[in-house]
Amino acid sequence: MILEINNLKKTYADRTVVDIEYLFVNDGETIGVVGNNGAGKTTLFRMLLDLIRPDTGEILSKQQNVAANDQWKNYTASYLDEGFLIDYLTPEEYFIFIGSLHQMTKTDVKVYLHQYEEFFNGEILDNGKYIRDFSKGNQNKVGISAALMQQPELLILDEPFANLDPTTQIRLKTYLKSLTGSHKLTTLISSHDLNHVTDVCSRIILFEKGKIIKDLLTDKNTLNELETYFSG
Repeated sequence: MILEINNLKKTYADRTVVDIEYLFVNDGETIGVVGNNGAGKTTLFRMLLDLIRPDTGEILSKQQNVAANDQWKNYTASYLDEGFLIDYLTPEEYFIFIGSLHQMTKTDVKVYLHQYEEFFNGEILDNGKYIRDFSKGNQNKVGISAALMQQPELLILDEPFANLDPTTQIRLKTYLKSLTGSHKLTTLISSHDLNHVTDVCSRIILFEKGKIIKDLLTDKNTLNELETYFSG
């Protein structure tokens, strides 16, 4: 078990945005977190990364409280939004900087980026542009590929398919599936796209007003079950 959440609650201005009695995540699972806007998905992810603190409860990563130690940072990677980027750098400069944090040389970084040629689709490297000048979709490409440079055991992605063109969405899904199979990566993905998330994830957690409404193992009926819930 890589994550365990107990009695977690976060409230803003008398409105409870996350209220989880208990949740666990096993090693190697790919979990989709779905829900309407305001369901609490991003707040949960930010608490998992100790970017904000819960009012009550605890998040344990490998049995250690994320708010009380930094060990989880050694095996956890994430991309939530463009705020995770250094947007006054070019992608090359950013990748080299992130690589240096993981003892990668410039040559190591170049070799690493070779695997993303199709994903980048000729739009990221060697363009002489700063990250701030890229579209949101291309910023997503930079952020996701940079997050994976440390070869994490736990990956947290908030709306990774948003703003990507259909071809890139398919390439990202294929890559995430291959990572799970080859590296036993544990992944948490939030998404509004039920088709993508049920295709990629082995387990779906449905959030509504900060609470877990459903916790489903993905099968051939999961997409229909989720569509029925949201249409109702």
